Amino acid sequence: MNKTATLNQTVPYDPKSPRAEAFINHQEILDTLDYAWKNRHNAALADTILEKARKRQGLTHREAAVLLDCALPEKQEEMFRLAEQIKRDFYGNRIVLFAPLYLSNYCVNSCVYCPYHCQNKQITRKKLTQQEIRDEVIALQDMGHKRLALEAGEDPVNNPLEYILESIDTIYSTKHKNGAIRRVNVNIAATTAANYTRLRDAGIGTYILFQETYHKESYEQLHPRGPKHDYAWHTEAMDRAMAGGIDDVGLGVLFGLELYRYELAGLLMHAEHLEAAFGVGPHTISVPRICPADDIDPGAFDNGISDDIFLKLVAIIRLAAPYTGMIVSTRESQACREKALRMGISQISGGSRTSVGGYAKPEPKAENSAQFDVSDNRTLDEVVRWLMEMGHIPSFCTACYREGRTGDRFMSLCKSGQIQNCCHPNALITLKEYLEDYAAPATATLGDAMVQREIQGVPNPKVRSLVAGHLEKIHAGARDFRL
Repeated sequence: MNKTATLNQTVPYDPKSPRAEAFINHQEILDTLDYAWKNRHNAALADTILEKARKRQGLTHREAAVLLDCALPEKQEEMFRLAEQIKRDFYGNRIVLFAPLYLSNYCVNSCVYCPYHCQNKQITRKKLTQQEIRDEVIALQDMGHKRLALEAGEDPVNNPLEYILESIDTIYSTKHKNGAIRRVNVNIAATTAANYTRLRDAGIGTYILFQETYHKESYEQLHPRGPKHDYAWHTEAMDRAMAGGIDDVGLGVLFGLELYRYELAGLLMHAEHLEAAFGVGPHTISVPRICPADDIDPGAFDNGISDDIFLKLVAIIRLAAPYTGMIVSTRESQACREKALRMGISQISGGSRTSVGGYAKPEPKAENSAQFDVSDNRTLDEVVRWLMEMGHIPSFCTACYREGRTGDRFMSLCKSGQIQNCCHPNALITLKEYLEDYAAPATATLGDAMVQREIQGVPNPKVRSLVAGHLEKIHAGARDFRL
């Protein structure tokens, strides 16, 4: 949605300000994009920025914008190599797996890019009962999942916070065989600080809220009616979440709604704001692209991005936010996800359903409740085996969350380089659980060989010995070990 009109900007740029228009400052973004474009052939500047990234110091939104516009092929290749190296340094070869669980698609908003918009009379409206949630959770556990991302439309009547809280309790309390959901992340509409405290007290992991677009004028046009129309209320939600006691928050934009150069600058400015205001940046950054869905044609939006641009964005975000987890969903194809994993992605979904329900029993074709079409339709086991074939460790770990290593405590762990003595062993432990309980025979054979090989890469001999003992106990039937 390109526009020639500019926003009236009277608020000065201030990354510490609680005001959305100050920390996501339109004029600052325009100045940044102009600076980046003028320096697209500046090899010396690119070298300076890459050297800073090489020191694992992160990048500002302006530095990242310069790399995004850089027209020098050799510098782009250097950028990709560095992003891949930084990803390995801080996250190793682990890839965390999760699944979305859509609770309800009732919604009072009119978002023009989402099939849940309230004017859509074609989509089937659904809301899971608590028994249906139990059934879905059992089905997810029987696949091998330990981590969920809850999704729901904004509807104070059909989806009040009480319903979300009750659903979280149902999920955590549902156990089947050796299965257990150990971390519930929540992606619901912006709310009050007091309500975020209630979500914290319910034991959520990360609170996730996509900005969709940081361009205020576009945002208001894309959200013409409903509570989500309020740009400031939505954009300032992470401040209220962290003020409410939630340590881990997840950012994201929906690439394709606005110019990707603008969105990258806004996204990184938001991360810088959280760091400046709260001392810790986002726990995760997601990079979804608009894709087909009921009543939604991606071709109606003229800012779609190619796979090459998408991968460049992933790499630059990894350079700019080296310690932040990065997520890509089944919106993306297997081929694209494979490339993105090298560039910086550390979490992916697997075996996903984007309908309301659909795990316990497939949704009939006549009942279309999906938010978007899935590009990667493989089962979780197929995804697990694919990851291992590429040398990645599929991880179902939730140890840091359950041990209180959240927010700045997790970031300190990551920055200290102790991932190999903590997250890497925990990944092997949870992979062993999956192999014992859920894996197909070919997957189990491949996985057991990987576990035995990868355990030798644990630097601390005491930790290595402890993990070896846990693995033997898991094989004997015990579960839920963590470091």
